[in-house]
Amino acid sequence: MFKEKKYLIVILLICTLVFILGLIFPGNIHSQYWAAMPPYNILWPLWSPALSPIDPVTGLTTPLVTSITRNTVLPVQPALVWDPSYIVGSDPGQVPYLLYNTPADFGFGLLYYHDIYGLNPWPPSYLLDPITQEPRPLALPLAWSLLSPYALGEFEYYVPIANLLYATTFGLTGQPFLDLLWPWDIWGPTTRTGVPLTPIIL
Repeated sequence: MFKEKKYLIVILLICTLVFILGLIFPGNIHSQYWAAMPPYNILWPLWSPALSPIDPVTGLTTPLVTSITRNTVLPVQPALVWDPSYIVGSDPGQVPYLLYNTPADFGFGLLYYHDIYGLNPWPPSYLLDPITQEPRPLALPLAWSLLSPYALGEFEYYVPIANLLYATTFGLTGQPFLDLLWPWDIWGPTTRTGVPLTPIIL
């Protein structure tokens, strides 16, 4: 009886160690769904074919931009970024942000769409230090790169609303309006809830 318990404890310790090492060294061990974007640590979707295409040299999904600042110019829009804190209880009402370029005739800078507050200049105020106005990076949860995009399944319904608001705000019609990404562009092949059918393995 004592030997059986001893073996069970050893097996549990080994399993725990393997699990912890998998979280610390994600690399090729498991799927990564997100890339943290400096300087705010906001998450960029690696699972989106439009926002993270496969690099022909490395064969890996690669974000279209290397950082998200007020001066970032997006090659496609809207881009989707996510603050995962809402799933760990700090702001249950928060949804991902859709990012847009301010059209040249209206100045410059990045805008974000929030489902309650509409279009605003990037970044949201909570990502800035209130005194210095310097970036205040998000404290990401453990294993943030593995957070499932399943949590965003219902968000696909906000994309047409955000696109229409952006287009009407800046008078976009014709091809500029049609060039905006739509849910099927952002999510690629999906299930009915907008969830990628297959993970991206890095």
